[in-house]
Amino acid sequence: MKRQRRFALLKTAVAWLLAAIVLVPLCALVLTSFKTKPEAATMSLALPREFLFSNYLEAIQRGGLIRAFFNSVLISTTSAVLGIVCSAMGAFVLARHRSPINRVIYTYVFLGLIAPLNYVATIRVFQVLGLMNSYLGMILLDAALGIPFAVFVYTGFVASVPRELDEAAVVDGASPATMFFGIIFPLLKPVTVTAFVLNFMGAWNDFMSPLYLLNSSKLWPMVMSVYNFFGMHFNEWNMISAVIVMSTLPILILYIAGQRYVVSGMTSGAVKL
Repeated sequence: MKRQRRFALLKTAVAWLLAAIVLVPLCALVLTSFKTKPEAATMSLALPREFLFSNYLEAIQRGGLIRAFFNSVLISTTSAVLGIVCSAMGAFVLARHRSPINRVIYTYVFLGLIAPLNYVATIRVFQVLGLMNSYLGMILLDAALGIPFAVFVYTGFVASVPRELDEAAVVDGASPATMFFGIIFPLLKPVTVTAFVLNFMGAWNDFMSPLYLLNSSKLWPMVMSVYNFFGMHFNEWNMISAVIVMSTLPILILYIAGQRYVVSGMTSGAVKL
């Protein structure tokens, strides 16, 4: 009994240590965003003498963050939704028709989780298709990058959905589209939320793709604007901290709102095809 209690205390201590590793820098970042320039230079956990909310307004004006925020929301949301719809439909076919060809396709898609993106080839393809420096190009690329993971979790979850639902829908005269979007897709809510949250976060935090594929600053997402702002104001840590907080806050809120689905969606998709 004492051994189990000690082990529980050890696990609690490790959990608090890991939480502190994440929370202490985050608290320092938030506090620094409200400080004056001399106070922010110390990068300490001390409270500011006066909370300067004006730092955020000034950072928005100087960094052009309103347009960058719109760009990030547009690219991340659209790419996540597009990737989810394509992945769900593809996973439904792969899970329901377990042919040798479909197993090869599933393995090929799964390789996208570990294969690195070749930006040289990607840039050339974008140039040929006229997708360079455009919203459409970034949306299609981020959607494609999120498809392997989404197909992986969707396939496992669809495999657990009874086939009798498909047969009942066919008997009732439902078309394939009606059967999928009206019956099957609503049952995939845990996996859908999981895939949306993680794909949205992946697109929001994507730095390399906009760096290579977006030449116009008018199309830059938040992550590029933060990088540019840091280069222009590298000695103003209060402003830099305010910009980082504003770029992090949306995905933090989204993750907290959907966290109860993330674990269930991950475990539900952990089924071999």
